[in-house]
Amino acid sequence: MMKKYVDLIGYCGLYCGDCHGFNGRIPDLARDLREELRKAKYDKFASFVSGFSFGKDFKNYEECYKVLGAMVGFRCKKGCRNGGGNPFCKIKKCSQKKGLEGCWMCETFESCKHLDFLIPVHGDAQRKNLRKIKRNGKDAFVEGETLWYSPIKSGERE
Repeated sequence: MMKKYVDLIGYCGLYCGDCHGFNGRIPDLARDLREELRKAKYDKFASFVSGFSFGKDFKNYEECYKVLGAMVGFRCKKGCRNGGGNPFCKIKKCSQKKGLEGCWMCETFESCKHLDFLIPVHGDAQRKNLRKIKRNGKDAFVEGETLWYSPIKSGERE
Protein backbone atom coordinates (compact mmCIF):
# COMPACT_ATOMS: atom_id res chain seq x y z
CA MET A 1 0.00 0.00 0.00
CA MET A 2 1.29 3.45 -0.89
CA LYS A 3 1.77 6.02 1.86
CA LYS A 4 -1.17 8.38 2.12
CA TYR A 5 -0.84 12.11 2.76
CA VAL A 6 -3.24 14.40 4.62
CA ASP A 7 -2.91 17.11 1.97
CA LEU A 8 -4.61 14.75 -0.48
CA ILE A 9 -7.84 14.67 1.52
CA GLY A 10 -10.41 16.47 -0.61
CA TYR A 11 -12.70 19.14 0.79
CA CYS A 12 -15.51 16.62 0.49
CA GLY A 13 -13.71 13.90 2.46
CA LEU A 14 -12.79 11.73 -0.49
CA TYR A 15 -9.09 10.90 -0.73
CA CYS A 16 -7.70 12.37 -3.97
CA GLY A 17 -4.99 9.69 -4.06
CA ASP A 18 -7.73 7.09 -4.64
CA CYS A 19 -9.06 8.95 -7.70
CA HIS A 20 -8.38 7.47 -11.15
CA GLY A 21 -7.47 10.93 -12.38
CA PHE A 22 -4.87 11.49 -9.67
CA ASN A 23 -3.27 8.05 -9.65
CA GLY A 24 -3.22 8.24 -13.45
CA ARG A 25 -3.78 4.57 -14.25
CA ILE A 26 -6.86 5.05 -16.40
CA PRO A 27 -5.76 8.31 -18.08
CA ASP A 28 -2.38 6.75 -18.89
CA LEU A 29 -3.92 3.55 -20.23
CA ALA A 30 -6.35 5.58 -22.36
CA ARG A 31 -3.46 7.70 -23.70
CA ASP A 32 -1.43 4.57 -24.52
CA LEU A 33 -4.38 2.87 -26.19
CA ARG A 34 -5.06 5.95 -28.34
CA GLU A 35 -1.40 5.95 -29.38
CA GLU A 36 -1.52 2.25 -30.34
CA LEU A 37 -4.77 2.77 -32.25
CA ARG A 38 -3.18 5.64 -34.21
CA LYS A 39 -0.05 3.62 -34.97
CA ALA A 40 -2.14 0.70 -36.20
CA LYS A 41 -4.38 3.03 -38.26
CA TYR A 42 -7.22 1.32 -36.46
CA ASP A 43 -9.73 3.86 -37.75
CA LYS A 44 -9.29 2.32 -41.22
CA PHE A 45 -9.84 -1.19 -39.86
CA ALA A 46 -12.92 -0.04 -37.91
CA SER A 47 -14.36 1.65 -40.98
CA PHE A 48 -13.85 -1.49 -43.07
CA VAL A 49 -15.16 -4.04 -40.58
CA SER A 50 -18.17 -1.88 -39.65
CA GLY A 51 -19.63 -2.69 -43.07
CA PHE A 52 -20.16 -6.32 -42.04
CA SER A 53 -22.88 -7.59 -39.73
CA PHE A 54 -20.32 -9.01 -37.30
CA GLY A 55 -18.55 -5.63 -37.10
CA LYS A 56 -21.51 -3.28 -36.75
CA ASP A 57 -20.30 -2.05 -33.31
CA PHE A 58 -17.24 -0.57 -35.02
CA LYS A 59 -19.49 2.13 -36.47
CA ASN A 60 -19.01 3.78 -33.06
CA TYR A 61 -15.21 3.76 -33.30
CA GLU A 62 -14.79 7.56 -33.52
CA GLU A 63 -17.00 8.05 -30.47
CA CYS A 64 -14.95 5.47 -28.57
CA TYR A 65 -11.73 7.24 -29.56
CA LYS A 66 -13.15 10.57 -28.33
CA VAL A 67 -14.15 9.01 -25.00
CA LEU A 68 -10.60 7.71 -24.59
CA GLY A 69 -9.42 11.30 -25.17
CA ALA A 70 -11.80 12.53 -22.49
CA MET A 71 -10.36 9.93 -20.11
CA VAL A 72 -6.86 11.29 -20.79
CA GLY A 73 -8.19 14.76 -19.97
CA PHE A 74 -9.22 13.65 -16.48
CA ARG A 75 -5.56 13.44 -15.41
CA CYS A 76 -5.01 15.49 -12.25
CA LYS A 77 -1.58 15.82 -10.70
CA LYS A 78 -2.72 17.76 -7.61
CA GLY A 79 -5.36 17.13 -5.02
CA CYS A 80 -8.27 19.55 -4.91
CA ARG A 81 -6.95 21.28 -1.78
CA ASN A 82 -3.66 21.82 -3.65
CA GLY A 83 -5.16 23.59 -6.66
CA GLY A 84 -6.21 20.51 -8.64
CA GLY A 85 -9.62 19.02 -9.29
CA ASN A 86 -12.66 20.73 -10.71
CA PRO A 87 -12.25 24.52 -10.41
CA PHE A 88 -16.05 24.91 -10.44
CA CYS A 89 -16.73 22.41 -7.64
CA LYS A 90 -19.41 23.84 -5.34
CA ILE A 91 -18.03 21.85 -2.41
CA LYS A 92 -14.58 23.36 -2.89
CA LYS A 93 -15.97 26.88 -3.35
CA CYS A 94 -18.18 26.60 -0.26
CA SER A 95 -15.31 25.39 1.96
CA GLN A 96 -13.01 28.12 0.67
CA LYS A 97 -15.67 30.79 1.14
CA LYS A 98 -16.23 29.67 4.75
CA GLY A 99 -12.47 29.49 5.33
CA LEU A 100 -12.64 25.78 6.13
CA GLU A 101 -9.94 23.23 5.50
CA GLY A 102 -12.69 20.78 4.54
CA CYS A 103 -16.34 19.91 5.07
CA TRP A 104 -15.49 17.96 8.23
CA MET A 105 -15.10 21.37 9.92
CA CYS A 106 -18.62 22.41 8.92
CA GLU A 107 -21.49 21.79 11.32
CA THR A 108 -23.97 21.15 8.51
CA PHE A 109 -22.13 18.59 6.32
CA GLU A 110 -24.57 15.80 7.26
CA SER A 111 -27.43 17.62 5.50
CA CYS A 112 -25.42 19.60 2.95
CA LYS A 113 -26.92 19.47 -0.54
CA HIS A 114 -23.52 20.18 -2.16
CA LEU A 115 -22.35 16.69 -1.11
CA ASP A 116 -25.36 15.06 -2.81
CA PHE A 117 -23.65 15.77 -6.15
CA LEU A 118 -21.24 12.91 -5.36
CA ILE A 119 -23.87 10.26 -4.57
CA PRO A 120 -24.21 8.79 -8.11
CA VAL A 121 -20.49 7.91 -8.20
CA HIS A 122 -19.51 7.56 -4.54
CA GLY A 123 -22.70 6.59 -2.73
CA ASP A 124 -22.27 7.81 0.84
CA ALA A 125 -18.45 7.44 1.00
CA GLN A 126 -17.90 11.18 1.35
CA ARG A 127 -20.12 11.52 4.43
CA LYS A 128 -18.68 8.39 6.04
CA ASN A 129 -15.17 9.72 5.45
CA LEU A 130 -16.11 13.16 6.81
CA ARG A 131 -17.46 11.55 9.99
CA LYS A 132 -14.18 9.64 10.43
CA ILE A 133 -12.09 12.77 9.90
CA LYS A 134 -14.24 14.80 12.31
CA ARG A 135 -14.09 12.04 14.94
CA ASN A 136 -10.46 10.89 14.62
CA GLY A 137 -8.58 13.63 12.76
CA LYS A 138 -6.86 13.74 9.36
CA ASP A 139 -3.77 11.73 10.34
CA ALA A 140 -5.81 8.80 11.64
CA PHE A 141 -8.04 8.99 8.57
CA VAL A 142 -5.19 8.56 6.07
CA GLU A 143 -3.69 5.75 8.16
CA GLY A 144 -6.95 3.82 7.97
CA GLU A 145 -9.31 2.81 5.17
CA THR A 146 -10.40 5.66 2.91
CA LEU A 147 -13.67 4.96 1.13
CA TRP A 148 -14.07 5.79 -2.56
CA TYR A 149 -17.52 4.21 -2.82
CA SER A 150 -19.98 3.12 -0.17
CA PRO A 151 -23.52 2.06 -1.02
CA ILE A 152 -26.38 3.96 0.55
CA LYS A 153 -28.51 1.62 2.63
CA SER A 154 -32.27 1.86 2.40
CA GLY A 155 -33.62 4.46 4.77
CA GLU A 156 -30.45 6.56 4.46
CA ARG A 157 -30.26 9.81 2.51
CA GLU A 158 -30.60 9.56 -1.28
